[in-house]
Amino acid sequence: MIKRGLKTGLMAATAAAMTITAWTSADAAEWTWKVQSLWQPGTVNQKVFVRFADNLKAMTGGRLVITPLPVKAVVGHTETLEAVGADILQGHHSGGAYFAGKEPGLQICTELNGAFENTYQSQLWFEYGGGTKLCREAYAKFNVFFVGPVWFGQESMPAKKPLKTVESFKGVKMRAPEGMGAAIWRRIGAGVVTLPGSEVFTALERGVIDATDWGTLGMNQDLGYHKIAPYPLYPGFHSAPAADMVVNTKRWNAVPADVKSIVEIATKEFARDMVQSIQMVDIQAAEDAVKQGATLINWSTEERTKFRKIAMIEWDAFGKKSAMARKLVDSQMAFLRKLKLID
Repeated sequence: MIKRGLKTGLMAATAAAMTITAWTSADAAEWTWKVQSLWQPGTVNQKVFVRFADNLKAMTGGRLVITPLPVKAVVGHTETLEAVGADILQGHHSGGAYFAGKEPGLQICTELNGAFENTYQSQLWFEYGGGTKLCREAYAKFNVFFVGPVWFGQESMPAKKPLKTVESFKGVKMRAPEGMGAAIWRRIGAGVVTLPGSEVFTALERGVIDATDWGTLGMNQDLGYHKIAPYPLYPGFHSAPAADMVVNTKRWNAVPADVKSIVEIATKEFARDMVQSIQMVDIQAAEDAVKQGATLINWSTEERTKFRKIAMIEWDAFGKKSAMARKLVDSQMAFLRKLKLID
């Protein structure tokens, strides 16, 4: 049930959303969905999201029209799951980690930190290891249908000194968001500091922190982190999150089978476009960072394996948070064994 404060906010947001001018005429559409993302307007990520909406309109011959809204256009980024369930929004493109407090298993649908070497392996689990089916089960109790995952790149980590091994992180002061990732870094021996994004640059500059777990290499480059933390870990290995694409269950059930199939196929294309668009940005960012004097730190297979073994302890701990989380953790670990990434 939506809390009174959120319900009031959602009602007000609904009225505001009705005034938003759609990016294209939906007069001839049989179904129209307002879908809010977690991305700022004008970013690479939001542009990919808009292309996804364009593709759906074209692929359905205009029968389904999505209005692709940026973050906070209707509700806050932590409120979209309830908003979709209540049909204030008809869908969202967000991330399960934001809603792990409601169901810990949603964190595992976002990622198991340090598990897969790349997003391709994660995609294998979703499509051939039972991941999509399990995530649909996890989301269903919120009155939403999980269409599929959409990755947004492998995260890098800017540091003020070379951090080439697990051992080198001991005593390092680093910014990390609370959750599974922070727990893993603490277990390794890092001094985790929780800071809002707006304070990270200054904290690095003043030596409050030595490294930061933030975003992809391109995102970090845009923020100027490599000027003061010139040893980014790249390619990333500790985090490759999957955002999601979900739709209100009633709205999903209202469209015919052919449209459902189109949405699912378009979401897979959305994921490919997002991963590859971000990868191209990262390739350019790597060139620019090196020109600025940065040194890219690429961990060896041996060190990545050490990190994964330590991470497994926290995976197991997270699996104890709910029955759904246990199922999802066990499923991913079984698939990691199939890929020979863990014993």
